[in-house]
Amino acid sequence: MSTSSASARQSTLLITVATLILLITMGARQSTGLFVLPIVSDTGIGIAAISLALAVGQLVWGVVQPVFGAMADRFGPHRMIIAGGIVMAIGAALTPFLRSQLGLMLTFGFLLAAGAGAGSFSILIGATARNLDPGKRSLAAGFINAGGSLGQFLFAPLMQFIIALWGWASGMYAVAIAALLTIPLALLLRTKKTGTSTQSANTTLKSETKSAAGAATAPDTTGRLSLSEQLRIAMRDPSYLYLHLGFFTCGFHVAFLVTHFPNDLQMCGLTAGVAANSLALIGLFNVVGSLSAGWLGQRYRMKNLLAIIYGSRAVLIVIYLLMPKTALNVYLVAGGLGLTWLATVPPTAGIIGKLFDVRYLATLFGLALFSHQIGGFLGAYLGGVAVASTGSYQWVWYADIALALTAALLNLPIREAKPVGRVAAAA
Repeated sequence: MSTSSASARQSTLLITVATLILLITMGARQSTGLFVLPIVSDTGIGIAAISLALAVGQLVWGVVQPVFGAMADRFGPHRMIIAGGIVMAIGAALTPFLRSQLGLMLTFGFLLAAGAGAGSFSILIGATARNLDPGKRSLAAGFINAGGSLGQFLFAPLMQFIIALWGWASGMYAVAIAALLTIPLALLLRTKKTGTSTQSANTTLKSETKSAAGAATAPDTTGRLSLSEQLRIAMRDPSYLYLHLGFFTCGFHVAFLVTHFPNDLQMCGLTAGVAANSLALIGLFNVVGSLSAGWLGQRYRMKNLLAIIYGSRAVLIVIYLLMPKTALNVYLVAGGLGLTWLATVPPTAGIIGKLFDVRYLATLFGLALFSHQIGGFLGAYLGGVAVASTGSYQWVWYADIALALTAALLNLPIREAKPVGRVAAAA
């Protein structure tokens, strides 16, 4: 069997495993909003307090991304994912026993979030990108991202079914069991040899650079950059910073909807079943959105795709606010939101790979996800503050619209090329 055929099989295995792991970690995270009202009813903890715990979880999930990403770059992704699965399972299993705001802060805010963060985008996309040709990375990121969306489609109705039948505590136990399933999957990622793949990727990049630029071009130093040097270059690049700002608004939007959309729908007179089905539809349609974004990212400027995605969110929220709140209308809007939900991930990761290659992609994309989760903290927390103080989410919806429009504009000046002074490589 040829080397190229074996390499293709290994790449397919890595993408499949990464997709399944994200299906579990994101499916569990994106269903937490279904637990809010049952916990309020059972424990008497206020919605603002629960929102704060979930908001801290959003922030922690972002904080651990660059940390675990750097550790995965150094020690291998499977070790981080195994540790994360164990921590996530412990957090979910402890939640029914710690029925206080402090207890929820420990479980929802720290253990569940940190555990899920160890098996999230930055590590999984980074684990596969270095084994792929540059032109295939965007599509691979789309497949992996679609796994997270499919997880939401599967987990939301399943969690609602368990909560309705056996209570929210049983739902948390189910999350714990699911988290443990990431451990055998993570072991399959050991097939990737980090050092060899990195060396091979750098050799390929050097070869491509020489072919494109000719012998007179300065030598490529990509393989010799330290992490600290790469971070200094990235933080001085305006395009990378624009990606951070756009991702911040994405985090606000996604976390607000995950945490408060079910409650908002029930405040409009719709049932918990409609809320769960809406989250499931968002996840299902984002499978299409993620794969489309990954495919289109191979053919069109990814910054333009991001601008369209963010602008579409603003339009969809305006439609949601103005339309009659019937189940059918909500399902239609949920489908539209799903097309844009986390479709930002493949083009964002793709642009970062273009700017800085893939050696430190897990770290650099992890930092972008940290900005995403700062927005997520505010979306989850301010939603709870708004409904507790005004009885409505109205002004948070307006903020979501404004941020989405701002993000659309911020992506337009992004430059999809190497930073000034660095050698251009096909990516």
